[in-house]
Amino acid sequence: MALQSGRTQSALSAMRVSLSAGQGHNPHRMIDKEKLTEFLNVALADTDCFLTDLTISADNDIVVEIDSDGSIDIDFCSALSRRIEEAFPREPEDYTLEVGSAGLTAPFKVRRQWEKNIGNDIELLTRDGKKIFGRLARLTDDAAVVETEQKMRREGMKRPVLERLELEIPFADVRRACYDLKF
Repeated sequence: MALQSGRTQSALSAMRVSLSAGQGHNPHRMIDKEKLTEFLNVALADTDCFLTDLTISADNDIVVEIDSDGSIDIDFCSALSRRIEEAFPREPEDYTLEVGSAGLTAPFKVRRQWEKNIGNDIELLTRDGKKIFGRLARLTDDAAVVETEQKMRREGMKRPVLERLELEIPFADVRRACYDLKF
């Protein structure tokens, strides 16, 4: 087992726990993604953690990405890895397994990531290439409402003034959104 990070989640990089099988891959047997997803959702149900992404390559390389309403430490990732290995033995499916946190700068992939960031500054890129920086005010069923400031030219004024605006951006128009980490 190789641990690829420190004890707590870094603000700049996602923590990862990697477990590699010793004898190469068996291309004839693959882990069932639906079963693994269901297992992970049950395993995480009584925690403040949730599944954000699960990928399984043709070579049975499994990457599990989780997020949390609080923080995730390496011990949690290690324990989850062990639970996966108990439920999905390496024989007859030989696989590599990587379990890690989404990280602060990772794009939002599931609604719960949007929900946990209400009140936080976010960076949003729309499908038409427009970047929006602002505070995530609230969510509707199909859109994010972002409070932002924009320079507006008012009639009779020589210079533009900064005005607070609420922009409602449909999720379908969002290419990428993430927490806006400021130093």
